[in-house]
Order: sequence, then structure tokens, then C-alpha cells
Amino acid sequence: MHYEIQVAGLTRQLPLCAVNEELYIAAFVIFGDVELTIACAKGLNAIAPDHDVIITAESKGIPLVYEMARQNRENRYLIARKAPKLYMRNVFSTEVTSITTVNRQMLFIDQNDADYMRGRRVLIVDDVISTGESLKAVEKLVNEAGGTVVGKMAILAEGAAREREDILFLQTLPVFNADGTVKEN
Repeated sequence: MHYEIQVAGLTRQLPLCAVNEELYIAAFVIFGDVELTIACAKGLNAIAPDHDVIITAESKGIPLVYEMARQNRENRYLIARKAPKLYMRNVFSTEVTSITTVNRQMLFIDQNDADYMRGRRVLIVDDVISTGESLKAVEKLVNEAGGTVVGKMAILAEGAAREREDILFLQTLPVFNADGTVKEN
């Protein structure tokens, strides 16, 4: 089963994947799709609020924020990592539960990134916003670092996220029943 979506002027076929017996989601993956990444970055940049730096949660948002920064001639973007790395010092962390991940995860930034965000306008970007848990976790890290969140955005708002007034997005994405039909709220 697939769901056809049109976003940023492009059409893609998204495979439906089971979250549980009653809930399926359409897998939207920009990894490896350069055309889609460029088009979505352009679309998001067109509606993005003024900001000083962009941050995303590892990992599917990385090519998107890279391309957004490249198009805007910004020399730096930040990543909330899924695990601390050897080069990271004085690590900040927070827990997150995502619809696409079975277990709770942690997100981390280090003192370097925190210092860079302090006093700056920070734009949080992700590929898909569903439950909003990843956004909430990244927002917590930004706030702890002393940054000011000026916007939250994604390519797609999935399911009930389309009703949120605190996010910007390019397109909506429904959730599905096991038979592939769109799940009604």
C-alpha cells in the first residue's frame, strides 16, 4: 500500500508502514532524494521567520537543514544528537518519544552549541511533525541553552498536527487504518 503526496511541486509515492495493528503511517524519507530536499528547503525558506540559526533533531532533518542553510548562505546549523559524541563537552540532554521509534530516545547538544544559541533567534526544523514530541525536546534544549525559539516548522504535518497553530508546514499527511484508508479523527 502506498499514499501519493504532492509537496513542494513534486509527487512521491510513500509506502504505508504499521505503527501498530490499528495505525499506519506513510513513510516520508528525504534521505537520498536530492530533488525533494532542495524543493522542500526552498519552500520552507519562503515561509520561515527571521532567525539566526536552525536546529534539527538527528537524523532525517539533517539534509533539510543543511540545504536550508546553504540556500540562505548561512554558515552554521545545529543538530540535537541521539547520543553524545567524544568531541562533545558539557552535554545538555532531554528525553523524547517519537511515533516512529519504539523506545524512548535522548537528544543531546554540547556547550559549544549552547554557547552559539545563547541570545540568538533559533528556528526548529524537522521533516515531519506528528506528535510533536521531538519538537518539544529540541525546544527544551534551545531554552536551556538560552536561545529564543522564533519558529517551529516541518515539511509535513501528520495527523492531528495539521491543527496546530504553533507550527509552519508545507503540506499535511494523513494517518491510516490497516486497510490503507485514511483514519478519521
